[in-house]
Amino acid sequence: QVHLVESGGGSVQSGGSLRLSCAASGYNYNGYCMAWFRQAPGNVREGVAAIESDGTTSYADSVKGRFTISQDNAKNTLYLQMNSLKPEDTAMYYCAADRPLSVAGTLTCPTRAYEYNYWGQGTQVTVSS
Repeated sequence: QVHLVESGGGSVQSGGSLRLSCAASGYNYNGYCMAWFRQAPGNVREGVAAIESDGTTSYADSVKGRFTISQDNAKNTLYLQMNSLKPEDTAMYYCAADRPLSVAGTLTCPTRAYEYNYWGQGTQVTVSS
């Protein structure tokens, strides 16, 4: 059974930094797609960053240059380093995991929230101005 547990959220001032962690268990971590999503009250859940099993990363335009996604396969842990935080980054942050999708014979990681089946409980990030 896939189990994801996020930690590292908190309250910071604008310009500050936080590092989120997501500890994964219950499945073969290697070979899965991992991603961070966030959801602010009244908003849809949006993708923040994703990392493929080969280490390829992708980011939402709103966080490029400020956030870095990484993983430690030996520890089955996903990270999100968030720097230069802004009030608009305030949200509940979730990590997600799933197997890659086969699209026209090519394996590719899901990009939309509904395409991920495994989720953590979330960790709150609040950035004050």
